[in-house]
Amino acid sequence: RHQVRAALICSLPYREEIVYLPCINCNSDALKPDYLATVDVDPKSPTFCQVIHRLPMPNLRDELHHSGWNACSSCFGDASRKRNRLILPALISSRVYVVDVGTDPRAPRIHKIVEPVDLFWKCGLANPHTTHCLGNGQIMISCIGDPTGNGKGGFVLLDGETFEVVGNWEHSGEAVNFGYDFWYQPRHNVMISTEWGAPKALAGGFNPAHINEGLYGSCLHVWDWTTHKKLQTLDLGEDGAIPLEVRFLHDPDATEGYVGCALSGTVYRFYKTPKGDWAAERVISVPNKKVEGWALPEMPGLITDILISLDDRFLYFSNWLHGDIRQYDITDRRSPRLVGQVFLGGSLVSDGPVRVLEDPEKQSQPPPRIIKGRRVSGGPQMLQLSLDGRRLYVTTSLFSGWDKQFYPDMAKDGSVMMQMDVSVSGGLSLNENFLVDFGKEPDGPALAHELRYPGGDCTSDIWL
Repeated sequence: RHQVRAALICSLPYREEIVYLPCINCNSDALKPDYLATVDVDPKSPTFCQVIHRLPMPNLRDELHHSGWNACSSCFGDASRKRNRLILPALISSRVYVVDVGTDPRAPRIHKIVEPVDLFWKCGLANPHTTHCLGNGQIMISCIGDPTGNGKGGFVLLDGETFEVVGNWEHSGEAVNFGYDFWYQPRHNVMISTEWGAPKALAGGFNPAHINEGLYGSCLHVWDWTTHKKLQTLDLGEDGAIPLEVRFLHDPDATEGYVGCALSGTVYRFYKTPKGDWAAERVISVPNKKVEGWALPEMPGLITDILISLDDRFLYFSNWLHGDIRQYDITDRRSPRLVGQVFLGGSLVSDGPVRVLEDPEKQSQPPPRIIKGRRVSGGPQMLQLSLDGRRLYVTTSLFSGWDKQFYPDMAKDGSVMMQMDVSVSGGLSLNENFLVDFGKEPDGPALAHELRYPGGDCTSDIWL
């Protein structure tokens, strides 16, 4: 049934017309709030590649980051549920903004604000990250810290109608050391969550010493979806350091998926074993490059985002430091095959200060990427794929504290949004006619992050 459904979705004439992106205001001269940008991506529109609406938040220093929906495919069959609210957590302030995108999708408005004190006192959690709707109508948000800045991986539940904080999803005392992303698979009664690091460590930039001090994670956590009990912890060790985005296959019958591990430059496949428990194996490795002119003698790729196409055929990920996007054919789930790769900026550009001394992949340093006269500073980061699998959208900002550390030019000039064309048989090429330059925003340069379509996308929907 999934194959039929995916084939129907991929063949639909629907094409995304607008996207929503949270933007962090990085203008140091005038402190301004973050905002939600609505971008026109319809090539037939007179405002193509332009920000057509900006919804400023009523507070400062929020650090808008990822977003999710009040309803998705997990609410299938409930006619009362509408995807008309975008849930927009703020990673640093710990607020949760509920944005009305149903009244006028091209001009969103604030519907409700969940204040940090509600997360602090009702759940003992802070620093909300990933949002997923649940089949029962509630909304679940993963958190990465406690109110004092220590690492703490727990989950906040919101009422799907009032958006009031209900409480914790996990049982008392069962939060894990670190949190980040999560994905659940109801047919197999399982949820898997990942780890980033302690907010007090990562907020000011990345310090390699914090790895040895135990302030970053390397584990996957397996949870019983019905009882909310933690079943297993899979420690990926050094080869799986900082596992970030986790994706089950979209097929709701599937018992496997993938997770990208940032620091180690690896992708692990996790799967259910014949015994009924869960295991993980490394299936992709991006080797470090020996360099000079950089902070360390070796530069990791830093895999920061991954996604899987709706038909479960291709996996994509971004190497934020090396500067490339890779596409893998995953029809053989245990042996992904590289079928597309494009460099879009990054730290290895040929006219930059870094020189590659040794590269196991024997690739030449790429030239700088210039689109419509604008040099791309930063590297490819957040990804979103069109429902038909033909267009891959890319933004360059990771997190403002890390942006300023690794790509000060981007933090000064603003990020960009790009678009790749995807071949049906595999392969990527840059659309040279597409660029959204967030360096030219009215209130100064901004750092645009995750992308969402009003109709749902490859990284938000979980099917029952």
